[in-house]
Amino acid sequence: MAHVHDVPAAHGLMAEFDNPTALVEAANRARLQGYTQMDAYSPMPIPELDAALGIKKTKLPLIVLTGGILGGLGGYSLEYWSSVIAYPMVIGGRPFHSWPQFIPVTFETTILGAALSAVIGMFVLNQLPQPYHPVFNVPEFARASRDRFFLCIESTDPRYDREATRTFLDGLHPLGVSEVAS
Repeated sequence: MAHVHDVPAAHGLMAEFDNPTALVEAANRARLQGYTQMDAYSPMPIPELDAALGIKKTKLPLIVLTGGILGGLGGYSLEYWSSVIAYPMVIGGRPFHSWPQFIPVTFETTILGAALSAVIGMFVLNQLPQPYHPVFNVPEFARASRDRFFLCIESTDPRYDREATRTFLDGLHPLGVSEVAS
């Protein structure tokens, strides 16, 4: 006797294609059909795929700019504090706040802040590390890093219906359609 909780929850349905043009066309048609919760997997970058999937521009440049500005302000503030407030010393008759000597350190802390925010922002925005993903359960997916292209429509999509989505994906003439278990 099978119970409802014995059936693994579906992550979605995944179609396999043999070329990037077919993948982009499939993603465009899925978007036109109203699917919004989908992802594509490819062994190489496909610039047209972002628009086909409806992926918005990344926030990473703003994060890097903010990190750089904060790093520069932090470095300059630290030098100002140490030279003017904490340890003021008269050296060669120069003023305590001699900004030209602060420029190299300010530049370096700007680069440091931008670089750290780029790495941390990339990890956070890409939800990394992610050692497991449900698509890894599909045996055919092993070829995604070599010569196959995949489009996965997720079960969280409001338009997702197992049979209707399978029929739609079959109509795209893929090499195959697989169910992705969670």
